[in-house]
Amino acid sequence: MADDLHHKTAWELSAALESRSLSAVELMKSLIARTEALDSSLHPFIAYDGDYAIRQAEESDRRRKESKSLGPLDGIPVAIKDNMSVRGWPLTCGSRMLEGYVSPWDCHVVSRLREAGAVLFGRTNMDEFAMGSSTENSAFFTTANPWDRSRVPGGSSGGSACAVASGMVPLAIGTDTGGSIRQPAALCGIAGLKPSYGRVSRSGITAFASSLDQAGPMARCVRDVAILLRAIAGRDRHDSTSSPLPVANYADALGRKRNWTIAVPEEIFSAGIDGAVEGAVRKAIEFYGANGCTIKSVRLPDSAVAIGAYYVTATAEAFSNLSRFDGIRYGHRSKSAKDTLEIYAKSRGEGFGEEVKRRIMLGAFVLSGGYYDAYYGRAQKARNFIGRAFDAIFESSDLVLTPTSPTTAFPIGEKSNDPLAMYLSDIYTVSINLARLPAISIGCGFSQQNLPIGLQLIGKPFGEEDLLAAAHFFESHHDFHSKHPAL
Repeated sequence: MADDLHHKTAWELSAALESRSLSAVELMKSLIARTEALDSSLHPFIAYDGDYAIRQAEESDRRRKESKSLGPLDGIPVAIKDNMSVRGWPLTCGSRMLEGYVSPWDCHVVSRLREAGAVLFGRTNMDEFAMGSSTENSAFFTTANPWDRSRVPGGSSGGSACAVASGMVPLAIGTDTGGSIRQPAALCGIAGLKPSYGRVSRSGITAFASSLDQAGPMARCVRDVAILLRAIAGRDRHDSTSSPLPVANYADALGRKRNWTIAVPEEIFSAGIDGAVEGAVRKAIEFYGANGCTIKSVRLPDSAVAIGAYYVTATAEAFSNLSRFDGIRYGHRSKSAKDTLEIYAKSRGEGFGEEVKRRIMLGAFVLSGGYYDAYYGRAQKARNFIGRAFDAIFESSDLVLTPTSPTTAFPIGEKSNDPLAMYLSDIYTVSINLARLPAISIGCGFSQQNLPIGLQLIGKPFGEEDLLAAAHFFESHHDFHSKHPAL
């Protein structure tokens, strides 16, 4: 097993650890060697600490030796996106604004991972303050797609997706504000889940857009997603938006196949979708139909409505959340500033990247006195309209099916100077965050260039059990998730 540990799923590794055919230290040393070999060409990590990971693995082996295992994640490495607080670790959010900041506490997700015995390994690269769809907006470097190093891994959780797809870790945590878990999962050929809003606490995660942000699992297969979700989900007294609903054993639900009624929006195959993506998604629809599911054509609000409502809402909330980074209370302080006004202006000018500045200015504009009703007010009405449209669909359907991304991974630099083209990468994902629904991306094919294609399944609020079961049913009849990039 030692020769191919980087290709094993988390549940396979967990079984090996439980049977004592593998130790957590052996696993961690193998993955550190893998990371050291590939990190310089792929750049998924902003930083990682092999010595600290080995110490955690030693503690896990000690627990297992004493028959005190903490569960299926005990000894399993998990990478953490760099907008999540880990006690004693630097936290930069991919930005120069936070260089030098060290977190004094763990976010709730990390606390839950520690309780489960997971080995925390590395801070993954990301678009600055989670604003982007390609990980090109990181202040430090661009992460590459392991299937083709000239292409993007998606974003903003591109580092997490790359780390899993390349075999450096079996599991990672990302955050999703408008598709930032699902889109990179699709482009890198892994599974990624955006849970229902409130299913996972946001406490200790740097806010981008508070009413849209949600942390979630990224892994090689749906079973691993289910195991990781159970570990991080649940009520948190420090987050009033976290749900008190009980957390299910999601892995136990994976075998519950039903003849689901699956809604397919009519407009998903409109102009702009890549031919390979359309073909793979149509085959997925045919698969569900041939296996007892009812396929139902439905209509959703025009995608332009969702994109507009999302970017108005997200930029407005970003403007509010990022106001604390002013060079006085938090963040980088300009050394050349001569007075208070210059501290504000120069610190933000030097600390923030171009995309973050663009979104702050857009947020300031849509919240300004003369334009609030015309933009932000209308965006909230559109958001409610989108939510009601999904509610109506779910009255007679169990799931909604769409592509995850309209294209496969695009070349680095292709869209970096065209913000609108970049924003349209999220055309299938943003409405789910607006409606606060759960959604998962799984692999459903490959293009002629051997680039992964993602299928998105959307569930009812807190319907993760059904959602994961449907995704697992597809995955169990296909081998897309078991393919690996040639590195």
